[in-house]
Amino acid sequence: MTSSVSPEIERLLTSEPLMAHLATSVDDRPHVAPVWYHYDDGVVEVLTTGQKLQNIRQNPKVALSIQKDESGQAQWRVTLLGTATVVDDEEATHEAVSRINPKYGVDLDAWSDNVLVRIDVGSVTANTY
Repeated sequence: MTSSVSPEIERLLTSEPLMAHLATSVDDRPHVAPVWYHYDDGVVEVLTTGQKLQNIRQNPKVALSIQKDESGQAQWRVTLLGTATVVDDEEATHEAVSRINPKYGVDLDAWSDNVLVRIDVGSVTANTY
């Protein structure tokens, strides 16, 4: 996939292991929760379960927000809007676990019930402060 995300935004998204907040919505009821992520070429991968996964299965339109702070002061923020796809493939999930879990310092077998979700980025907004 060719990314519409600028090289500067890509650098921010891949610079360090930051927490993202994933927003889903079903029946006009929003749900926001923190997730770990991997970004590459216009696609964000997350591993998740529970309400987030249930919501994505019903409504694939999602938002993801990532922000970098230093001493309580925002340095930058990126908001991505996109379409999520649940990937029910054991090999693809294992590959995503191999990218995401080490980034955040956890074992490959941590949270083994997580399911892979890929988000194709549709639009991006960003600010640096």
